[in-house]
Amino acid sequence: MRVLIVGSGYVGLTTGSALAYLGHEITLLDIDADRIMRLKDGEVPIHEKGLNELLSEARHNMNFISTWNDFDSSADIVIIAVGTPNKGNGDVDLTYVEVVAKSIGERLNPDSETIIINKSTVPIGSARRVKTIIEQELKKRNIVKSIDVASNPEFLREGEALFDTLYPDRIVIGTESQSATNRLLNLYKPLLEQSFIPPISIKRPEGLPLPSIITTSPTSAELIKYAANSFLAMKISFINEFAGLAELVGADIKEVTKGIGQDSRIGSRFLNAGIGWGGSCFGKDTAAIMYTANQYNFEMPLVHATIKTNYKQRESIIRKLQSELKVLRGSTIGVLGLAFKPNTDDLRDAPSIDIIRGLLELGANVKVFDPVAMNNCKKQYPNLNVVYTQSADEIFEDSHGVVLITEWEEFLHLPYLKLANQMKNKLIIDGRNVLDKELMLKCGVSYKGIGRGE
Repeated sequence: MRVLIVGSGYVGLTTGSALAYLGHEITLLDIDADRIMRLKDGEVPIHEKGLNELLSEARHNMNFISTWNDFDSSADIVIIAVGTPNKGNGDVDLTYVEVVAKSIGERLNPDSETIIINKSTVPIGSARRVKTIIEQELKKRNIVKSIDVASNPEFLREGEALFDTLYPDRIVIGTESQSATNRLLNLYKPLLEQSFIPPISIKRPEGLPLPSIITTSPTSAELIKYAANSFLAMKISFINEFAGLAELVGADIKEVTKGIGQDSRIGSRFLNAGIGWGGSCFGKDTAAIMYTANQYNFEMPLVHATIKTNYKQRESIIRKLQSELKVLRGSTIGVLGLAFKPNTDDLRDAPSIDIIRGLLELGANVKVFDPVAMNNCKKQYPNLNVVYTQSADEIFEDSHGVVLITEWEEFLHLPYLKLANQMKNKLIIDGRNVLDKELMLKCGVSYKGIGRGE
């Protein structure tokens, strides 16, 4: 099928690469001409596991354009995958989505049967809004035509986005048209049947069950996305709340998690106590669903508490440092990790930034290391007064404390005995509960995890 994807961010680029690998003809449109030029030159503008390799394999099915003048007005499917930032009050800014809808309506071939897909995370009613804008633009061209607009939310984890695209647990299609549903089922047929040869860089797990297909209305599909992210965020905040109690009563939250995670009704995923969630999805989506609920004068206390608990976790790291060091002014604190999670260079709503700012406000000297996100940090936060080191080892030299914020694999295997001896004060705050507590104690380290019963 001929598919046009508007937006070359995490969702657009990974979705486009995967669909091209499956054999579809993909055109990726982004008005950022520099980004498109880099893609044409073979440069991948984001850090995503396996993306370089998959792009190389699928490039023969991909075309990159930076102007609407090259828009294929008779494409089978147009996928909208542009940004939907938060306005600051919880509401979602649909400016980019609406501009795309207007541009489609100005150019769509009146004889085509093109289906429009909202892949961006958008508020309830956005499919209807996009449909209205497109049909209004068509009417200006004296074209009376009903357009199919589907909601087809993504459920991708950054760092694992290609894996989640190729091996999804479910695909949600929200349409008001059986013909649109059939077209999307055809688009995703190789995924639903798992009939494709897996790429070398992203192997298919053994015993993988076939994905579920959920066909519903656009409204329900839009709400499914928000409900899924809110629930996952709630699981993280839930276990972090219990981690706070575990510290007070002397329990170990990792043992508690093991005990409840074996219950099939609960499950162990997203029950990892730590400094909480960040990134572009959970914070924005929980705020957006709260805003929607407020529009209907409907209270959502669970979601509200989820948000509140999450941001308290960032503050708890500074409180732990204060408890151990007493005075942070003049102290040198090393920070391991900047990205909001491993295997990405994304700093959107990254806990590291809030923690670093808090330390700087208290007069601490801060040095940082991240294997891939430091360039992004320098660009996005040019006034962040930190020292960027060249290696994780340098973080420990003459530091009064080190905080592990992002659980990069390489951070789990550092020579901690050697590094601890280079510190002025052997204090390590494990913000992700991934280090071996007993090993840290053997190294003479004052080890503080999250909810570890110290």
